[in-house]
Amino acid sequence: MMRRLALTISTPFDVLVEASPIRSLRAEDASGSFGILPGHVDFLTALPVSVVRWMTEAGEAGFCAVRGGIMTVSQGSKVAIACRQGKLGTALDTLAADVAAFVEEERDAARRASTAQMRVHARAVRQLMHYLNPQGETGGAFDSREGAP
Repeated sequence: MMRRLALTISTPFDVLVEASPIRSLRAEDASGSFGILPGHVDFLTALPVSVVRWMTEAGEAGFCAVRGGIMTVSQGSKVAIACRQGKLGTALDTLAADVAAFVEEERDAARRASTAQMRVHARAVRQLMHYLNPQGETGGAFDSREGAP
C-alpha cells in the first residue's frame, strides 16, 4: 500500500488548508528549496516568507504564500505548517505580489522596531543625564571651563 501525505497549514486564527491525500509538497527554508514525498523522515524546519506548493492525488496543484513559519513532517505522512499569516492561491503567478507584500511588511516592521528602540535608548540617556545632573548645571567632569567641578 502506497503511503500518502496529509497537509495542514494553519495561522493563529484559522486553518487554511487540510488536504489529504497529497502526492508531494515543495517548500523552501534557509538552505534552499526542498521536496517532501510520502515516507519522508521526521523533519523540522523554519520557513521564510515563501510559497508552499503541493500536488493532490487528483493531479491538481495547490499554492499557499506563507509569512514565515515552522514546518514539521512526522510519521512519514503528516505535514504541518504553522505560519503567522498565509494566503491561498490557484496559480503561482498570482501569489508573487502577496509574497512581495509580505516581505515589505517584514521590512516595515523591522524599521518600526528599530525606530522604537532608538527612542527608548534616547529616553534612557536623557533620564540618566538628568539623574547625574539633577539641577541642570552646565559644569561636570567633561566641562573644560576654568573652575568647573
